[in-house]
Amino acid sequence: MNKWKDIFSRIAALFVSSALGIITGSAIIAPELEVWKSAALAGFVAVAGVVEKLAKASIDGKLTKDEIDNAFALRDTAPSKARKKS
Repeated sequence: MNKWKDIFSRIAALFVSSALGIITGSAIIAPELEVWKSAALAGFVAVAGVVEKLAKASIDGKLTKDEIDNAFALRDTAPSKARKKS
């Protein structure tokens, strides 16, 4: 249950942080647009990207803390085959 609380709180934070950037930008660039629609779209797009990563990571039936952290990372932190070479 704690894992899901962590995921949902991080998704909410992601939605808000994505929406805030759009609110500022759309108010300056295109004041005729409804700001809340732009913010909602930005938030949903960001959340959809993370939910997709979480879904792919949980295909095996388990979702680890590392997989959750990687889904929320700004860049892919999962070890790739190219990086495994030593």
